[in-house]
Amino acid sequence: MYVVSLSYRVPQDIVDFHNAGHIAWLQQAFDDGVFIAAGRKVPRTGGLLLSQADRATLDACLAQDPFYTNGVADFEVMEFHAARVAPGYEILLDS
Repeated sequence: MYVVSLSYRVPQDIVDFHNAGHIAWLQQAFDDGVFIAAGRKVPRTGGLLLSQADRATLDACLAQDPFYTNGVADFEVMEFHAARVAPGYEILLDS
């Protein structure tokens, strides 16, 4: 599994300008099965994405994000192996 941390590089008004395109991209990525969770950081300095896609698929998808193509955010991809989860979250376990 991968955890992707987005950190905004630009003022909030520029983030807001590109947000509709980012949300449309995000919906398509969910429809394609690339992500299993997504959300904003608190405070709003970026976001986090969870993916169980393979790394090549994930990288190709991230390269299409308007936040990436327009330099809105830095992206850090971290691989994570879930060894233990709470009941109901077994889908997150590595197989």
